[in-house]
Amino acid sequence: MLLRDADGKACAPGEPGELLIRGPHVVGSYLNRPDENREAFCDGWFNTGDIAVMDEQGYLRIVDRKKDLILVSGFNVYPNEVEDVLAEHPDVAEVAVVGVPDDSTGEAIRAFVALRRAGVSAEQLILHCRERLTAYKVPRQILFREQLPKSPVGKILRAELRAEQ
Repeated sequence: MLLRDADGKACAPGEPGELLIRGPHVVGSYLNRPDENREAFCDGWFNTGDIAVMDEQGYLRIVDRKKDLILVSGFNVYPNEVEDVLAEHPDVAEVAVVGVPDDSTGEAIRAFVALRRAGVSAEQLILHCRERLTAYKVPRQILFREQLPKSPVGKILRAELRAEQ
């Protein structure tokens, strides 16, 4: 297993990168999918699409999915990090963060939030984030929903939220 940055270089411990794997238990290619094979396989390694961090002892922690990565003014923002901060707020029941097109920064962060109780404003949640996150990671928009779309197993479907442009 390897962790590689966006330039294909090995990641140092503590640095996030895409997880690559290979072995007899890993598929070698997709059937009749040459475009996907070029994207997913390189020199016998399978690009999982998972962003992970390895600690000093060699333990891996998956932090997000590559396709969910948000690029704000050239900086990588992992939605899970922003979601974790918003979820710390006592009035937030559930949250999902996606990137949306933005003329000045390339992408901006949009958070979808379901509240435990009414009365919390977007401004209050943004202030909560400003106290805990670097400025470029703070959501520009917070949209409230009664509930967020979920898969049959209860996973929030970011793709559906991303499609709301």
